[in-house]
Amino acid sequence: MKAYIFPGQGAQFPGMGKDLFDSSEIARNMFHRANEILGFDISKIMFEGSEEDLRQTKVTQPAVFIHSVVLATLLGDQFQPNMVAGHSLGEFSALVAAGALSFEDGLRLVAARAMAMQEACEMQPSTMAAILGLEDAVVESVCNQITEEVVVAANFNCPGQVVISGSLKGVEIGCLKLTEAGAKRAVPLSVGGAFHSPLMAPAQEKLEAAINQTEINTPRCPVYQNVVARGVSNPDEIKHNLKIQLTGAVRWTQSVQQMLTDGATEFYEVGPGKVLQGLVKKIDRNATAESAQF
Repeated sequence: MKAYIFPGQGAQFPGMGKDLFDSSEIARNMFHRANEILGFDISKIMFEGSEEDLRQTKVTQPAVFIHSVVLATLLGDQFQPNMVAGHSLGEFSALVAAGALSFEDGLRLVAARAMAMQEACEMQPSTMAAILGLEDAVVESVCNQITEEVVVAANFNCPGQVVISGSLKGVEIGCLKLTEAGAKRAVPLSVGGAFHSPLMAPAQEKLEAAINQTEINTPRCPVYQNVVARGVSNPDEIKHNLKIQLTGAVRWTQSVQQMLTDGATEFYEVGPGKVLQGLVKKIDRNATAESAQF
């Protein structure tokens, strides 16, 4: 069974998408439509912009989304998923590729999500850190014991790699206590804020309003959503899980494990980079994972 996986923020790189644009009139039309929806020439930034340009909030998330969805479209008849999943932002790409969202509605939601997250970050300084070499349950337990500041286990990327998220002081305390608990390393991340933590509540509220106004259809295959780590096909449940995604954890390890349990034998990463296929192989070293090629 084929599982298609879609990367999130951080997969961007200068020149991304130019090969897709040059390859097909379908791709060119999708890029032009994206420019119209966003109100600026994101294709030019993707093709010609610097790394700094691509780190702009209004650019990063739409750019990765556009790249992934255009690539999925160009796969044509090759794109025959039995299941799909996306890491954080990638969940929106997965929903579009699976037919639950239109390209236009998905892009509007991603743009709204990016700006809402930026505004939430500006309200309170916050950050994230990668914790290496500890079991998931230990990271969660230690974070739950820290009550004087906000810090939570936010991204379960693969066994031994969990990202914590919270206030500046909360993440600092978390890194110290998790190192004392046996973590091999605690690595501060260069991010704009505390994604997938309670500090994203203001962004969640704004995004929820946009999601309420968006039509979500039954996908062509189950979508393994981050917050529940299982396949979902009911549009109302998909919508609910999207609403709570910004403050909920990205349970990527658990999602991949569930896809394997449900019969996944081949994983194809659809979008820029190779991070997710690397995580899949760390979750199950016998798993087959590679980049999707059109």
